[in-house]
Amino acid sequence: MELVASARLRRAQERIEAMRPYADRMLELMAGTARASASVRGLPLLQRRDVHSAAIVPVTGDRGLAGAFNAQILRRAFALEREARGEGQRARWVVVGKKGRSSLRFRRYDVDEAWVDFTDRPAYSDAAAIANKLAELYTEREVDRVVIVYNHYESPLTQRVVVEDVLPIPRTALEDEEEKTPYEIALEGDFIYEPEPEEILKRLLPTYLETSIYRALLESAASEHGARMTAMRNASKNAAELIESLTLQMNRARQAEITQEILEVVAGADALTG
Repeated sequence: MELVASARLRRAQERIEAMRPYADRMLELMAGTARASASVRGLPLLQRRDVHSAAIVPVTGDRGLAGAFNAQILRRAFALEREARGEGQRARWVVVGKKGRSSLRFRRYDVDEAWVDFTDRPAYSDAAAIANKLAELYTEREVDRVVIVYNHYESPLTQRVVVEDVLPIPRTALEDEEEKTPYEIALEGDFIYEPEPEEILKRLLPTYLETSIYRALLESAASEHGARMTAMRNASKNAAELIESLTLQMNRARQAEITQEILEVVAGADALTG
């Protein structure tokens, strides 16, 4: 299992690296279109309102044997649920992975939607299905906030739990993170948009949501493989140490038994000759 997880981790890392240029270009395109837009207030996925109901999306795995990978996600998700209830908000559950689904149902929580059987190898279509459901819940005002909880991959030994608001889409996604020089701004030019920038942005926002979900799924998949590889390595090490300890105890017990039998034979012989 350690070797299989190691091979899958390498492929998961390659998929994350391949997606990053696409995500960067998406942000640049959104920022440029937002600058050209007269107003973005009418876009449903950007509208902010008072939070009365929040959807929590824990991204777990379909299998165990991965150390604290699933437990730390669920622990953070339950903490978010308690915080929401403390603020008078209703928490709704939309879960990814069999482990999250089974844990929530065991605790008798109502699960609105669950997606399973792809967490170790997520596809973009899986992210699109999740994004469509979340967008539907938000635009129909069934929830006022959507939070996703997933493991961010840093190394096979380290996975960091990330809590990210995906809906409403943060305004920072429409802004350039890096400051540009006047020369770079001049090179951007004044483009004619067809259709209007607002219409283009309206189509881009759902794609941005799908990309954000897909990135979280890829990060979670890499984290799961890294956690499983580390857990299986530790399990193999602990098993070897346990075998060595038990073998030593067995040899000592056998030696003590043989010594006892020799002493009994010698004592019997002395009794016969005496």
